[in-house]
Amino acid sequence: MKTITILLAEDHIIVRDGLHALLAAESDMKIIAEASDGQKAVELAITHRPDVVIMDIAMPTLNGFEATRQIVKRCPSSKVLILSAHSDDAYVQRINALGASGYLIKQTASHILPLAIREVMKGKCFFSPSISMRLQKHRQSLMEKLNIHDTAGLTRYAISEGVIESSVQETTGTVEET
Repeated sequence: MKTITILLAEDHIIVRDGLHALLAAESDMKIIAEASDGQKAVELAITHRPDVVIMDIAMPTLNGFEATRQIVKRCPSSKVLILSAHSDDAYVQRINALGASGYLIKQTASHILPLAIREVMKGKCFFSPSISMRLQKHRQSLMEKLNIHDTAGLTRYAISEGVIESSVQETTGTVEET
């Protein structure tokens, strides 16, 4: 089993220590660096290339939004998982647009954090249950307005409108039969 390397970016020492203790108890996770401000988080992410960065939004020197943007751009293999006290939709939408892999509010039960880390390592997005419920209602409303009946159709629509990019590369050419 591969050990998941983690960078903790949190300005409150007691919260950072608690996160460290929580994640140190997980046999497949290892904290490799800690940052108390956004600028240091970016520097440590570039140096250590962690699998996952646990990022607070409200931090000194460089806020979590800008730190996330820089980390996603400069360390594309590192997944950023937001852990914040802010749960309003504007924060969630902004952080999603910056390329974060998930968003947990600090009121989330502690056993959810290791689960979220494992899910983003699988290439999935993960949100606190309360945020996930709101996103599902937004998705359903959008599908009804667009008269789209499944998630695949909504995804195709989003790609065709340039809202999201497809990671599938189109190829042209002929296929030879043997």
